[in-house]
Amino acid sequence: MSIPQLLVHNPEDNVGVVVVEDLKAGTDMLCVVTLDNSSFRLTAIDDVPIGHKVALKDLSAGDTAIKYGEDIGKMIGPAKKGGHVHTQNLKTKRW
Repeated sequence: MSIPQLLVHNPEDNVGVVVVEDLKAGTDMLCVVTLDNSSFRLTAIDDVPIGHKVALKDLSAGDTAIKYGEDIGKMIGPAKKGGHVHTQNLKTKRW
């Protein structure tokens, strides 16, 4: 069994979380959905640190980021499918 590189909490999420150190662009990631233990594959297009998010589909400025099936913030810049999502393109709505 392969070890997942990305965890997605809910099938409705549009971002997942990197769970390995030093994920490199070009990695064919095993992605596991924790809610139902399903899996899929996605290619990382950026280097992404552990704990940071990856877009599961193309996201544009103004889109809502969904994690845990919940709104976690507003995209303030774009992220391509497989791209890094963090403070450079996502702002929490809490602050």
